[in-house]
Amino acid sequence: MEIDLNELNIKPEIDIDTKVKFEEENLKKAGILNMDEVNIKGKITENLDEYLLKLNINGKMILPCNLTLEPVDYPFNIEIEENLNEIAKNSKKTIDILPIIWENILMEIPMKVVSPKAKNMKTKGEGWELITDSEDKGNHSLAKLKDLL
Repeated sequence: MEIDLNELNIKPEIDIDTKVKFEEENLKKAGILNMDEVNIKGKITENLDEYLLKLNINGKMILPCNLTLEPVDYPFNIEIEENLNEIAKNSKKTIDILPIIWENILMEIPMKVVSPKAKNMKTKGEGWELITDSEDKGNHSLAKLKDLL
């Protein structure tokens, strides 16, 4: 999504109101099963040779449940306020803001997603038990070796 900064010489700000669909390959690399079109609204302004990007990004990504691997809807709404001076210095008066948008979406991906259906999931059976991160179920049979060190 290339933005021509020369437009800021004519008017004080560039309005952005668009939808973006990301490539399936990028989604898979990030662990996202699917993502609808992402709504992007905002503006780029210039003030004394400083470029400021203000955006609102919202959409819905579908992530795998950490317990059942079932698809889980995960809506997101991101506010970005970023200074583009370094990028503008290295460019020829155009800025591609799509990488900035993608980086912010990647930071929104939660570490753990659990489906509501997983709450009724069986966690114990004959000869097995689900151990969560919050439980301390270490291998205590090796604890005596620690004293030998």
